[in-house]
Amino acid sequence: MHRFQAKTLVAASLLAGCSVDAFSPVTRSVSPTHGVVLTTSARRNPTCATALHATASAAKLSAAERYSGAGEATVDMNRYNIALDKAAEEWNCVLSAGTAIQEAGVYLECRDSQTYFVDTLKFDVGRSGGLGIELLELAGGRDDGLGITVVSGLVADSNADGSGILPGDSLAQLEVVRSAAPSATSVEEETTSVRSECLGYDATIDAILSLPEVTSDDETVRITIKRIRRKPIVKIKLQFPPAQDEPDATIELFAGENLRRAMLTRGIKLNDKLSERFDSGGLGDCGADGTCATCVVAVSNGEGLLSPKGLQEEQILKKNPRWRMACKTVVGHGMTEGDMTIQVNPRQWNN
Repeated sequence: MHRFQAKTLVAASLLAGCSVDAFSPVTRSVSPTHGVVLTTSARRNPTCATALHATASAAKLSAAERYSGAGEATVDMNRYNIALDKAAEEWNCVLSAGTAIQEAGVYLECRDSQTYFVDTLKFDVGRSGGLGIELLELAGGRDDGLGITVVSGLVADSNADGSGILPGDSLAQLEVVRSAAPSATSVEEETTSVRSECLGYDATIDAILSLPEVTSDDETVRITIKRIRRKPIVKIKLQFPPAQDEPDATIELFAGENLRRAMLTRGIKLNDKLSERFDSGGLGDCGADGTCATCVVAVSNGEGLLSPKGLQEEQILKKNPRWRMACKTVVGHGMTEGDMTIQVNPRQWNN
């Protein structure tokens, strides 16, 4: 893969026969009749030189699917967006094996999956007069067209301006839906879609140009984008029973993590002396069935950051409303983040 300096060119007419070469930036303008791009730029990022890995990967899911334990987002997810420069460092393409919900192919993901996640969003953008999207190639130059191309900016007062698309986003799919001739019983639609995920600059432009030409001033294209966001963080202050003579500790968990599992992996024992028979090998691991209540913690503040109690947990702990079964509790409910305080082994406290 080759390196390039960034360059931007305002579209004037269609430049035929352009291709990525090793010596200069590549720009391609798109005819207004296609209504796609007003401004484009191309650059190779050396940090993405090995962006394509032939390894199996888990199915790429939306934020709601990936963090199903955190529940549906109750906050504006844009608070977790990252800047273009950071997105350029994180984007990665991985060759994934086929699954029951996804065909085999090359998909976008982030390099640091512990800190960031890939979200999937859809935006309807007008086509007449051009979209007004600036594209930046981070990796490419392959004969098969694979690479990474992201949005670098939006043209002021263009169709895409104000759409919600942001620098650092990557176009994954574009779809045009048109009404077909109605039948006697229904109105049918014709859908034309092109996949643009994990394509280099030229291949991305070719995919966009393959869409049918604009036929009306109010025609739109539905753009599916992939966006890297940081995972919401919940900071938990741990307080231990006085008899244990242990100082307070603070741990950080990501939204969607199971409280019990996360605490055990960080070396926190949850089972108290009253329930040693449930302890497996001295690790404080009872099996997480949600019936013995040996992993309960007392929540001093920040209860709203936890998933709601289930009926069984509510019944078992009805005499101690501040207690939670850690094995049945997920932090960062609703994709929220914040601070909370919990008391470990509440049976050993004098309160």
